[in-house]
Amino acid sequence: MKNALSPLLQVDGLCIDIHAGGRTKHVVRDVGFSVERGKTLCIVGESGCGKSLTALSVLDLLPVAAERRVRQLRFAGEDMITLNASALSRLRGARIAMIFQDPMTSLNPVFTVGTQLTDVLRQHRPVGQREAWERALYLLQRVGITNAEDRLRQYPFELSGGLRQRVMIAMALMCGPELLIADEPTTALDVTVQAELLELLQGIQREFGLGMVFITHDLGLVSKIADDLIVMYAGDIVESGPAQAVLNAPRHPYTQMLLHCIPRPGSTRAKSSLPSIVGTVPSLDAPIRGCAFANRCPVAEERCGEPLAAVIEGEHRCLCIKPGALRTSTPMQEAA
Repeated sequence: MKNALSPLLQVDGLCIDIHAGGRTKHVVRDVGFSVERGKTLCIVGESGCGKSLTALSVLDLLPVAAERRVRQLRFAGEDMITLNASALSRLRGARIAMIFQDPMTSLNPVFTVGTQLTDVLRQHRPVGQREAWERALYLLQRVGITNAEDRLRQYPFELSGGLRQRVMIAMALMCGPELLIADEPTTALDVTVQAELLELLQGIQREFGLGMVFITHDLGLVSKIADDLIVMYAGDIVESGPAQAVLNAPRHPYTQMLLHCIPRPGSTRAKSSLPSIVGTVPSLDAPIRGCAFANRCPVAEERCGEPLAAVIEGEHRCLCIKPGALRTSTPMQEAA
């Protein structure tokens, strides 16, 4: 019997290598996390840090050139590592659904919205076309699309970016999933539509009791939706813990500097330079022995190049030998 109190998703020891051009890039390195039922885990970090690949690896949707290794991957108590292709296919879209970053490349331009939504449900559930249509109509209305009946008969290219993203959310909900993975779903949208979609996702999560993995590079969004937070850098988790603990009292220099770079309304002077993190991400072609952020860190020491052990303070984890050594204030601290 499955333990209802266990995490909905458990990942431990996840590594992803990409083999291309005779080289191997170690793009995700020994990553582990869990997602609780009804809770939101946010994964943040700059472009190329491994956020999206980490999410894709859960559903085994990595590119052909990518190789996944993982010690533990369990969903609702079930070992996903041992599932064959057929069992994984039944899981995807049904119990675990994903909202991709770009709805225009995720939706098929030659099929109507209604056809694509109903096909998802009929692929996984023994329902007729009429029942599937009614489900699609209900969900389009639930995600805030007006004239839903007409929209079902339209093609994706006839819809705005915001409407297409709402269609993607409705599609993800067609089978009543237990876990929703949202890969930067608001990146290409204007601020007003972003706020509407975030409110929508939160409402849907409460209504359906979903666990959610929300991937973003926007720390401003995290404080609004996250229960737990993971900060990734160069393929590794440098800091993690309850979202408010990480945002209000960051311990890793990278997290501190990221938060310091957020513009402060009313305090950032016109025409002044915004804060930035000097330097570049290290090459991922070779294994990284110590802290990947050491070459950009203002408080780094020689011993930062040696193998690290995470410092754990309650549920707050930091991959740094000098947690909190960098003295900066965060927008959250200044607001308080």
